[in-house]
Amino acid sequence: MADDADLIIDLYQRRALLWDKERGRGLMEKNWLDRFIALLPSDRRVLDIGCGAGEPIGRYLLEAGCAVTGIDSAPAMINLARSRLQAGDWHVADMRTLTLGRRFDGLLAWDSFFHLRPDDQRAMLAVFVMHAAPWAALMFTSGPVAGLAIGAMHGEPLYHASLEPAEYRTLLATHGFTVVAHVAEDVSCGGHTVWLAQRA
Repeated sequence: MADDADLIIDLYQRRALLWDKERGRGLMEKNWLDRFIALLPSDRRVLDIGCGAGEPIGRYLLEAGCAVTGIDSAPAMINLARSRLQAGDWHVADMRTLTLGRRFDGLLAWDSFFHLRPDDQRAMLAVFVMHAAPWAALMFTSGPVAGLAIGAMHGEPLYHASLEPAEYRTLLATHGFTVVAHVAEDVSCGGHTVWLAQRA
């Protein structure tokens, strides 16, 4: 029987238009995105993992001069991104099995990585490494402590999971990433818990 984690992709597929409307175009993430961009070289190849419909984050990255490749498991989200942001390179793909055969200067998994089960999150570090150029920046959001949190999207369960902060630090270090910044429940960013790291 499917559990809440198995329902994530279908939920975003069915609710893509409503999610996109409610997401709005405000950019509370701007300060973190600017810190992320500051770590990138001049050519700025960015992989947006769980890009959704491309706005506002994908658009901001493109306008900042990044060459953006976005992936999302929900075809409806990718269709929206392709329709509005032709400058980006948008693909339907599951981050857990991603093999693009290319490396990027920046990897971003904002409000997407935390929808994975804990073991899938652990396995994602190898996927990050596979797609990370030397000195690549990596930024993702998590929960503040280990555990599961079941939110809601239009009355349907929305799965989130997190590891302990110490385990994220260990996983990052083991896979060659140095933590540049970490803030738990950043009040200036809507309470997001953010990790910014760089491949050494």
